[in-house]
Amino acid sequence: MPLSEHEQRILAELEDSLSKQDPRFAKSVRETNVYSHGGRRVRWGIAGFIAGLLILVLFFSVNILLGLFGVALMFVSAVVVERNARLLGRASWQDLTRSAQGDDSHANYGPRTSSLRDWLSRQRRKSE
Repeated sequence: MPLSEHEQRILAELEDSLSKQDPRFAKSVRETNVYSHGGRRVRWGIAGFIAGLLILVLFFSVNILLGLFGVALMFVSAVVVERNARLLGRASWQDLTRSAQGDDSHANYGPRTSSLRDWLSRQRRKSE
């Protein structure tokens, strides 16, 4: 459901206010989409898995506890990669490669947008 002109104007005013108050935060919100966090977690999980494998290979013969720590790190990293890759798998390739700027797709809507929409509808009801 598209926003009315009044709601669009209020949203534009809020966006301008945010950009003036905290331009760094506004830039990070504009450049971030739903899938960037999942992709970042997958990369960290892969790095953790490789670190766990290195710990296992290098230290298992010296200290068994360090080797078991490497195995535990590999397991936790594999779980992180699997869960976030599953979330990313729900997205189509276009959603992952599309720029977040000017994108009105539902993929970029989150809890903040729905709460803002609820707040705007409450304000409109109060004014009527």
